[in-house]
Amino acid sequence: MDEAAQISVSADGYAIGAFIGYLVILIGIGAYTARFSSRGISEYFIGGRTVNRYVVALSAVVSGRSAWLLLGVTGMAYTMGPSAIWAVLGYIVVELFLFLYYARRLRNFTEQRDCITVPDFFAARFDDKDGWLRILIVTIFLIFMIGYVSAQFVAGGKAFASGFGISMNSGILLTAVIVVLYTIMGGFMAVSLTDMVQAVFMILSLIVLPWIAIANFGGLMEMLSELGRMDMMYVDPFAISVGAAIGFLGIGLGSPGNPHILSRYMSIDKSSHLTTVAVVGTIWNVLMAWGAVFIGLAGRAWFPEIDMLPAGDTENLFPLLAREQLHPVLFGVVLASIFAAIMSTADSQLLVAASSLVRDIYDKLIHKGDEIPQKRLVGLSRIVVLMLVVLSLGFGYLAEDLVFWLVLFAWAGLGASIGPASILALFWKGTTRTGVMAGMVAGTAVTIGWYFTPALSNLMYELIPGFLAGLSVTWLVSLVTSPAPDTKRAFRDMFTEE
Repeated sequence: MDEAAQISVSADGYAIGAFIGYLVILIGIGAYTARFSSRGISEYFIGGRTVNRYVVALSAVVSGRSAWLLLGVTGMAYTMGPSAIWAVLGYIVVELFLFLYYARRLRNFTEQRDCITVPDFFAARFDDKDGWLRILIVTIFLIFMIGYVSAQFVAGGKAFASGFGISMNSGILLTAVIVVLYTIMGGFMAVSLTDMVQAVFMILSLIVLPWIAIANFGGLMEMLSELGRMDMMYVDPFAISVGAAIGFLGIGLGSPGNPHILSRYMSIDKSSHLTTVAVVGTIWNVLMAWGAVFIGLAGRAWFPEIDMLPAGDTENLFPLLAREQLHPVLFGVVLASIFAAIMSTADSQLLVAASSLVRDIYDKLIHKGDEIPQKRLVGLSRIVVLMLVVLSLGFGYLAEDLVFWLVLFAWAGLGASIGPASILALFWKGTTRTGVMAGMVAGTAVTIGWYFTPALSNLMYELIPGFLAGLSVTWLVSLVTSPAPDTKRAFRDMFTEE
């Protein structure tokens, strides 16, 4: 048994009962939505464009946060104090813009052109007759998403190890099994409905835990005084360099390039409902972000030395603090919230990757022009989801990076390659197919090269230079190449309400 397991809580019946109850809800939702999702790939991958505005709001928010928020940001706040808030401010602002402006255009266009996937959108927008644009996008998805999903499984393994005292490898396997069960059964509708349930678990944990921990310490002022005596950086949100703050703010640039977020915008029943989505989603984003930061601060007050954490790993702070401060039932809820963050991202990414292979490669390229029964496509999609889980599991067992940094790398890669192209495609009618392809390659190459060059990665988060490279190359190449004949009409479709 590893060190984290040795100091973890024993398998308390109340905590296990609360956690099992949460899992029963997830599997029940998967079974409930299985029949609807079996109707066709539109239902399986984007809920048939019938998803309620509140479900979209919560699903879009929690699927974008993953274990990075609950384990990574809490650990960051433990290490560097309230200046960790800069890491969440960027995505809150960017996603508000996406909800209000970007999402409406994407939803309108995909309705008009019957697009089910993000590659579908690009193919229709730029008249991708030979399929090379689809192939490029699917390749980028697979490069980054396998690592992204693997990071969620590793986070689940850590949570099981620190929460229930089992080995990390067993925890990784259990996480994958739970995710695959309801995702295969219920598809996008199951994923969206479980996201809504998971959003409630997450917000309860992120509000209740820091409130109780701070109260038990003697109140907010007492805690801040103690943190100030340790080091003033633990009470100063500006105890950070300008370069680091810019890098953290740049995290938000990943949102328009991560397809598991974009698919939520495509699934809503009416684009006019996106204003409500913006309000609800932003409030939820703010509450979760502040909760994560205060958990980190409370954790530093309660555990001033890092070797007091399981395995000396700051990503174990959240479950450890919950174990020490909460009743076993509430501790079970906190563990459920960690898995909520993990599963809400992993299941969404699995569906995106599967949809790219089934819809964009098998259906649109290999069997182009053929009439394939919808039930066969759904069945194949379920098999592909299972295969991707197995592949992600293998990578997860071999991964050595911390969850926080592995997620940030995948987030950066998708954001830098897909983000600039999608923004220009939606807001500039002069964007060309050649420009988009060149920009995607540039964004991907710069992100990977920057990440693996220590002198550069220490200077700035790779998403920022990658995003700027993708944006500038797409723009410059579009200026000197000709758009497809259908470009103007395609651009008008973004303003046509359903």
